[in-house]
Formats: sequence, C-alpha cells, structure tokens
Amino acid sequence: MMTAIGLMSGTSLDGVDVALIETDGERVAAFGPTGYRPYTDHERGLLREALAQAVALTRRDARPGVIGEAERAVTMAHAEAVAAFLARNHIAREDIEIVGFHGQTILHRPAQRLTVQIGDADALAKAIRVPVMHDFRAADVAAGGQGAPFVPVYHRALAQSQGREGPVCVVNIGGVSNITYIDGADTLIACDTGPGNALLDDFMLRVMGQSFDGEGRLAAQGRPDTDWIAQALQRPFFALPPPKSLDRNDFASLPLPDMAPADGAATLTAFTAAAIARIVPLLPKRPANWIVAGGGARNPTMLGMLRERLAPASVEPANALGWSADAIEAQAFGYLAARGLQGLPLSYPSTTGVPVPMTGGVIAKP
Repeated sequence: MMTAIGLMSGTSLDGVDVALIETDGERVAAFGPTGYRPYTDHERGLLREALAQAVALTRRDARPGVIGEAERAVTMAHAEAVAAFLARNHIAREDIEIVGFHGQTILHRPAQRLTVQIGDADALAKAIRVPVMHDFRAADVAAGGQGAPFVPVYHRALAQSQGREGPVCVVNIGGVSNITYIDGADTLIACDTGPGNALLDDFMLRVMGQSFDGEGRLAAQGRPDTDWIAQALQRPFFALPPPKSLDRNDFASLPLPDMAPADGAATLTAFTAAAIARIVPLLPKRPANWIVAGGGARNPTMLGMLRERLAPASVEPANALGWSADAIEAQAFGYLAARGLQGLPLSYPSTTGVPVPMTGGVIAKP
C-alpha cells in the first residue's frame, strides 16, 4: 500500500481540495484526513481572466500574459495547501510517497487534441519536497481520447467497496457535471453530461454579487423556465453517446431571458438536473442508484430536482455512504497517482474514447 495525497482545483474555481488516501492503485485501504484552501477573490479573478484569454491558445505549454500570472498563483496556492495540511495533521512529508496534482483546467478542446491545465509541478515538488505526478490528461488527449472524465476508475473502486449490485451511477457536480456508470467489474462507462455549477455560479456572481447559491436557497424561491430548458437540451451535445466531454464555458453563450434572479437560479439549477437525467436513455440499463458528489451534493434544491428527474431510482449524496462529497476528486487524483506509479490504466475506451486502455501522468521530482 502507498500513502498518497491528491490535489484538486476544479472548474468551480473555489479553491484547492487536499486528501490523503492509502491505496495500491487498485483497492482503497483507507481514507485519510482532508483539507481545503480557498482561493482569494484576487486569485479567483486571475483565474477568470485566464479562462477568458485561454480561448485563444493553440499550444498547451503557452503561458502568455495573465495565464502565466494565474499559473504562479495556482502553484503557490497548492504549495500552501499541502504545507498547511501536513502541519495541521502532523504528517511528515517523508511519509508521503506521491502527490497527485491535477492543476487548474483553463481550456479543454479534445477535438483539437488540446487540453490545458495550469500549475508548475516542478516548482510545487521543490516547494513541498515530495514527488509530484501531474499532466494526467495529456497522453489520453494526444491519443485521440476525450481526456475526461478521469475519476471513473476511482468511482469504481469506491462502489466495489460498498458491495452494491449494479447498475450504479456516480455523478460529480462541479463546474461541469460528469457521470460514471458501473455495472459489476467489467462495465465502466463515463462522460460529461453538461453544465454543473458553472452557469449558476456565473449567474449568481453577475446578478447577485455572490460566488454561488448557498444550499440552493435562491433557486428554491424561483420557478424554472421549462421552455428555455427544453430548448437548451436540443443542443447536439446531449444526443451524443458516451464518451464525451466539455469545457467549462461550452454553454456560457446560452442567454437567459429577462427574469427575476430567483427564477434564473431555479432555471439553471433545473437545467443541470435535466442534463444529467438526459444521459439515462444513452446508458445500457437504467441505473437503480445514483450517488451525488461535488458541490452539487450540498445543494438540497438541486438534489430534489435530480430525485424528481431520476425517479424511481434512489438519489443520495456521497456523504450518506461515508464518502467525502467535497474531497472525492482530490482523493481520486491521489489514487490515480498511485495507479500511474504502478503503470495501471487511468482511462479506457469506454470512459474517454481513447483507442486502448492508457496509463498517464508525468513525475516531477523535488
């Protein structure tokens, strides 16, 4: 067994999740402590500027202008997150064998074989004095895969530890939503389903000056525009079979009609739920159980809308199973780093569309 730390900074732009995990890259032996280092308003602003400028990138190693500044901020935030985590939990850095560092995605264009995650792994490894595995998605995209989602192999390990009969669907609602469909040991299907919290978070910032709709309180007061949702679901993406993936801003151009803030929040929350439900007819069987992780798991309004759309299947937050809904992706990248060290596959034809099962990741040494 290895002791690994996973780091995740997702498309919600909220901060850095840290999680320790004991694993051999196949089984999960134990969960360790978790931590969180929020981005400051300045850092979040830098990342939003970097996202806006990244649409012009044609090379994955280019760091012009504010993108370079954002990369330095991301690297520093991750170094601070690890240092604080080790100190708070009285863990010696010598006891950590590998750190899985995802970085911050600023552009994801698999059709152009281009995916860009910022964060300087060499600088991070030197700062924390622990080997760092990074650049998980590059090999998959270079081979013609979608490069996302990458968490399904971890979802499968978690589901198998529960001993649940399939089919089970794990849905992660971050900035983008993605699902993992698990039916026994052999069937593993994954894809992005559409927007997660990104459209809603951007709307809340623009209209209310808040970074998110806490516990779905504003959406709970509004009425969704069902005609707008039905029209939005006509986009070709939703009819595509898995595997498929999205950039955070792929649906940013969808304009909402003039409506009260509560109705706008309700509409975008319902759109996320409807987009997740839209994947069901494209799966081999109708999932009997849905497990919700990510920021959306803390939104009772979104969970209620999902239960309505996915009935009669059960829908439960990951925390109800003893999983950490907030840290599950950080844990996953610790697990993936351990798999990468063992040369085990990180992605499969049925999860990213890559031609053959592929390992990945690059190691930066202190």
